[in-house]
Amino acid sequence: MIPTIRQALMKDHRRAELINHRFFARVKHSPDLDRDQVARFLGQWWHPLHFFPTFLSRLVSNLRDIEMKTAVSKILWEELGEGKPDRAHERVYVDTMTAVGFPAEAVNAAAPLPATEHLVQRYGEAATDCWTGLGFLYGTEVADLAMVSGIGVSVRRVTGAKQLPWVTIHAQQEPGHIESAQEAITSELSEIEIHKIHEAAREMWSLWIAFFDALDAAFDSRDHAPEHAQA
Repeated sequence: MIPTIRQALMKDHRRAELINHRFFARVKHSPDLDRDQVARFLGQWWHPLHFFPTFLSRLVSNLRDIEMKTAVSKILWEELGEGKPDRAHERVYVDTMTAVGFPAEAVNAAAPLPATEHLVQRYGEAATDCWTGLGFLYGTEVADLAMVSGIGVSVRRVTGAKQLPWVTIHAQQEPGHIESAQEAITSELSEIEIHKIHEAAREMWSLWIAFFDALDAAFDSRDHAPEHAQA
């Protein structure tokens, strides 16, 4: 049953729409890409990156059984640096981007755009339900490396950097994250539970598509500025 779920998710057209988003082609080929635009991308990416360990920890507490909890806790352990805070993904992210010349306040202190805010909000809500949370998790892991690589391309183009540790650590750990997410989806699920997981993954991909739609708009207006989140 697990391969059936994975195959359905990997072949879903919504996932394809996300990983083939116009944004990724533009950061790779647009002659107009500049540091200010990339700084906007980085400032928005920070928000879901920063929240992801919180999502995972909340999800662990709401999973059905110990097998699921153990599998997801492996991902949380790696996200938080495997016992070494300096290797936590959000710290590696900030260290990577400041090392290539982006100011820290642009990387981790930008106000979220509405699409970013909604994305993070739904991650928080999804974590309170076992099946919705698993859908958000699995959907994230089977698209994450493509998204990270796209952001990495934009950074390399405007800085000339060859090595980006934040991208490297994702490439190293992502296969294990996918395996752990798959282990969390046991073979004893009902058709209703499988449907809930799949629909949640589709929602998550739609939220990320909206996120990249907002980033893509940075190419169309150099005067674009992030809107402040409402209190």
